[in-house]
Amino acid sequence: MPRLTASALTASAHGWTPDQPIISIRDVHKSFGSIEVLRGISFDVRKGEVVCIIGPSGSGKSTLLRCINALVPINKGSIKVEGQEVNDPALDKLELRKKVGMVFQSYNLFPHKTALENIMMAPVLVLKRPKDEVEAQARRLLKKVRLEGKENAYPGELSGGQQQRVAIARSLAMNPDVMLFDEVTAALDPETVKEVLVTIRELAEEGMTCILVTHEMGFAREVSDHVYFTDRGVIVEHGPPATFFKEASDPRTREFLSQIL
Repeated sequence: MPRLTASALTASAHGWTPDQPIISIRDVHKSFGSIEVLRGISFDVRKGEVVCIIGPSGSGKSTLLRCINALVPINKGSIKVEGQEVNDPALDKLELRKKVGMVFQSYNLFPHKTALENIMMAPVLVLKRPKDEVEAQARRLLKKVRLEGKENAYPGELSGGQQQRVAIARSLAMNPDVMLFDEVTAALDPETVKEVLVTIRELAEEGMTCILVTHEMGFAREVSDHVYFTDRGVIVEHGPPATFFKEASDPRTREFLSQIL
């Protein structure tokens, strides 16, 4: 009988099984004051799926990711991660963030800690895992993101692309079931964009469930299972990349794609 992970046991307690969507979003609304940023977003993400969310700046993409990770509360609707309602006042946000890793546009690394120490901090301090076990995992993760030999480098000694790969490794050190990527290449120069995208592509190929907010259309076309185009807080159009990029039917989608492709 397969061994159930801690998160799988928690998920089963909420009535979730792997044949159901790992993330289920229904009629989500979010306002900041009088500005409605999300106006009824609904979609599902299945385990192992790669979903790309594209759209103009200010269309609510990053806010939606933060809502999934309970960094921002929603005003109306439902977001479930492995059957657990994210909007539940009794939600243990720490438990949720063990399952749902997030990588931001700004790397948010601790400047006074080495690459290895940045990766080790959360598993040691939050998960209370043995330090030697965590260090071995951190070294494996640095190798995975092709930063072997940079264990003792401080963030200030690394390029933007290298720092972003440390940030990805740091998120992976929590052994998440889902990874959220919020425009992780937006602040990088073109040379370092590719090395970060290669890392994400490899994660996707290994079966990690990924939701990406991105402006990298070639990447979205290549790695995603499903693309969502959002504008003014609603999903305007969506579909698998093969049809989405070639046969977009909504005029707003076609206009957006014509400007960036």
